[in-house]
Amino acid sequence: MTDYAPLRLHVPEPTGRPGCKTDFSYLHLSPAGEVRKPDIDVEPAQTTDLAFSLVRVLDEDGHAVGPWAPDLSHEQLLRGMRLMLKTRIFDARMLTAQRQKKMSFYMQCLGEEAIATAHTMALRDGDMTFPTYRQQGILITRDYPLKDMICQLLSNEQDPLKGRQLPIMYSSREKGFFSISGNLATQFIQAVGWGMASAIKGDTKISSAWIGDGATAESDFHTALTFAHVYRAPVILNVVNNQWAISTFQAIAGGEGTTFANRGVGCGIASLRVDGNDFLAVYAASQWAAERARRGHGPSLIEWVTYRAGPHSTSDDPSKYRPADDWTNFPLGDPIARLKQHLIGLGIWSDDQHEALKKELEAEVIAAQKEAERHGSLVDGHVFSAANLFDDVYKDLPEHLRRQRQELGV
Repeated sequence: MTDYAPLRLHVPEPTGRPGCKTDFSYLHLSPAGEVRKPDIDVEPAQTTDLAFSLVRVLDEDGHAVGPWAPDLSHEQLLRGMRLMLKTRIFDARMLTAQRQKKMSFYMQCLGEEAIATAHTMALRDGDMTFPTYRQQGILITRDYPLKDMICQLLSNEQDPLKGRQLPIMYSSREKGFFSISGNLATQFIQAVGWGMASAIKGDTKISSAWIGDGATAESDFHTALTFAHVYRAPVILNVVNNQWAISTFQAIAGGEGTTFANRGVGCGIASLRVDGNDFLAVYAASQWAAERARRGHGPSLIEWVTYRAGPHSTSDDPSKYRPADDWTNFPLGDPIARLKQHLIGLGIWSDDQHEALKKELEAEVIAAQKEAERHGSLVDGHVFSAANLFDDVYKDLPEHLRRQRQELGV
């Protein structure tokens, strides 16, 4: 006899599945302008409330309200709109190109454009980013040539990475874009190490790392938090909580009953939970965290609450595991539509200007794509010379590889 019921494990379930509408009440939203803005030298333990509330600037009418409203010029706001639209249009064109078999694989950041673009605008040249595969907006914001991005996707003879990386895994040292890794979470600990090295050298450059909600379950995430806290590394640790990993809901990674931002507080890191679909909130929170790092006050962790509007990748069909209309019901809306409403309210934008900009950017992306495709794509059977296998591996090619290359006749 026993007074105890049999033990049971709790397995988190999403609040929406195909055929039923998602209940988004689990998000715990805060009204725009309500959340306080602390000084940049705040003690991490004093940010606990900020790890559970939600920093928001744009209200339902598109007005910028509250202490987090950034002082951005009209020029900066219009640049933000251009960058988000350019990122979305680039994504749409590349998705079509993948369906036309011009490339093997693609991943969109549809619905998440504000997170990479506004964040990068708040950084400085020389700051190093350690992205995942949904931060193409970083390169676009830093004016990396679209043609070079597309050549990487096509794995053609002008691919800057010589066909050695999966499409969408860009790399550009000049633009402060660390090589993307297919092994999730590695970039988090690498960014902390880079920030520590910058401090050791006495530099003023900081690093910024990115991870998805699902990858927070990886051990590198926790290792990064420990090192960042212990050494007060000048790093921003970004957790993009877009609600879904490949096909598992964010609660599987630990987002149920707490927040990913709260993990930072528990590790002694100042943490914020921010509306990732609010361009102004993203810029303000990024600027706050960057200034905190640059002034020697240590790391910050920011959980960006957003929604993956499209498939995880071109290999995924989200209708198998979530409602098909989820994005249209997501309470934080579309980041481009929200900034557009704000700009129109300021009297510096209009529907006609918006459509004209879309046409201009579509023409720019199409021109870059045509230029890139002149150098080949998968659809025309382009393959690299086997000689490339031996380049850039060793400074001086060992004798056994020399023999192998000779045997290949290259």
